[in-house]
Amino acid sequence: MSSLTSVVRLASPLMLWVDLALKTHEMLLSSGSVIQMRTERIAKAGLAPSAVDLAEFQLMGDEKLVAAGESGVAMAKQWHSSQAALANRALQQWFQSAGAFFSMVGSITPAQAVVRSDDFMRATTRAAGTASLLSGAAVRIARRGLKPIHAAATSNARRLAELRD
Repeated sequence: MSSLTSVVRLASPLMLWVDLALKTHEMLLSSGSVIQMRTERIAKAGLAPSAVDLAEFQLMGDEKLVAAGESGVAMAKQWHSSQAALANRALQQWFQSAGAFFSMVGSITPAQAVVRSDDFMRATTRAAGTASLLSGAAVRIARRGLKPIHAAATSNARRLAELRD
């Protein structure tokens, strides 16, 4: 797939969620394969694991800690760069919409109500537009968090499959 196609496909929040679901599915399939292969290895090793087995068992724990740490850092960075500012802006615009609504409701004349209803509609439209961006920001955070875990699971599945053959 060309990089332009990837950029266009991932520009839509819906496609971001679809991409996240596909990556999660791939990671889960790889994880299942890795769990099966490692469980078989543990069972075969029994009470007297070899040095190679012990190294693999140590790697199991280490890689999970590394992937979880990388995932947490990636999500925190993404949240800090996008979600916090966006959520703050959405909250401010929601308060502006509420203020415009109460101003409209408190109108005394029909002309005043028309002007204030236009203000309310503009404020509500801005708030809704900003709120719709929150979904895209949330999926970007999730994608950043999944990336190191997905990478570890899929590379382990490939590596262990080669060892098995």
